[in-house]
Amino acid sequence: MVPRALTVAGSDSGGGAGIQADLKTFAALGVHGMSAITSITAQNTVEVTAIHDIPVDLVKEQIRVVVRDIGADAVKTGMLHTSEVIEAVAEELSKLNTPIVVDPVAVAKSGARLIEEEAIATLSEKLIPLATVVTPNTAEATALTGLEVKTLEDQMQAAKILAQKAKAAVVKGGHVSSRNVVDVLCIGGEKFVFFEGRRIETRNTHGTGCVFASAIAAALAKGMALEDAVRLAKDFVTEAIVNGVEVGAGHGPVNPVAKVVKNSSMLEAVKHLRTALDLLEQDPHVHLLVPESQINVAEAPEGASSPGEVAAVPGRVVKVGDRVKRVSDPWFGASRHVAKAVLTAMKHSAYVKSAMNIRNTPTIIAAAADLGLSVAMYDRSREPPEIKRVEGMTIPWGVEEAVKTHGSVPDVIYHNGDMGKEPMALVFGSDAVDVVKKVLKIAERYASITGSAGEG
Repeated sequence: MVPRALTVAGSDSGGGAGIQADLKTFAALGVHGMSAITSITAQNTVEVTAIHDIPVDLVKEQIRVVVRDIGADAVKTGMLHTSEVIEAVAEELSKLNTPIVVDPVAVAKSGARLIEEEAIATLSEKLIPLATVVTPNTAEATALTGLEVKTLEDQMQAAKILAQKAKAAVVKGGHVSSRNVVDVLCIGGEKFVFFEGRRIETRNTHGTGCVFASAIAAALAKGMALEDAVRLAKDFVTEAIVNGVEVGAGHGPVNPVAKVVKNSSMLEAVKHLRTALDLLEQDPHVHLLVPESQINVAEAPEGASSPGEVAAVPGRVVKVGDRVKRVSDPWFGASRHVAKAVLTAMKHSAYVKSAMNIRNTPTIIAAAADLGLSVAMYDRSREPPEIKRVEGMTIPWGVEEAVKTHGSVPDVIYHNGDMGKEPMALVFGSDAVDVVKKVLKIAERYASITGSAGEG
């Protein structure tokens, strides 16, 4: 049976936190997610303008019907705005024999208060004693313990106090002034485990606490031990922060589905390349476009940021008589130059994900233009010395220059060479199949102009 996790929390209309973040996290970790909504908020990345609390009877009924039919292997609680809803939720959860992760949400990233002052005591007295683990940040830990939490030692003391009420507590260190972020887990008021990670400089941190707590709940739902669940959640939320979404004028949301999308996109990139290579190997004209340095085709998955994350052909695609042949099956990190061209183009277009290098002659470029493909060039003789001195910087510089001149990423970017450098063209497209189809049209047109022997 698929693991099941229930979130009891508020709705974030901006999609960055609350049940929206919780359900994305559950899905990303292979857990069936369910929700009982406690409050509906009107919020974006800048502000919370309204809060509507769901009647407590309806909150309780949401929990009851879900558990009665589907069941729950773990529960995560988030925004509980009033003492009344905290008491109602605690009443329902006390009937369950399942791990409970309590995220004591107090303040939104925008600064808006998400729990009434008098409800903090109710949370401490009624709900936290039911928790398998409670996951406050330093401000929430201060509110729950009365300690001013500013240092690692303060985190440990607060975690120990809270772990004497709940079974365990994680006091997160994101707001502690330190080079790295250390989250402190205390189990049973005695055992301490420290989870250290690099501090990520970004404003896109909306939903961090929700994703962290939900990841713990998902891991517990799958039967993980608590310490392992927290470790997984730490890694998971770090990935979500790194891939935070740049939307809105304030704190953008973290991205809990980034890794799932990236992994899927990586598989798609390899699949596209295999199909594209099949097309290349079957074509009778494409050998006419092979440069002395041979060919490579590259495709970048979603979220790629370095050549090592771009798929291409190890050993390249080589000319064999009047055909071309891949040296090996496509994989990641197999190209530097073409991969860097793709990564540079991606900065200017969400559409472009792939490129392939071909020979550059006046007739080849004319053939591309005849087909209606957009064409732009850059002059390598104008490459700044400080760029030329750095290995691997010429192509990113050249692509930037061509895009600047053209106004967008064209289908074809070419240069006429430099001292000891072969003239070259790059064909861009949405994926490797799209690129290769453009190349095959260029090859066919070129062959019709020059005859099958082509130009020297």
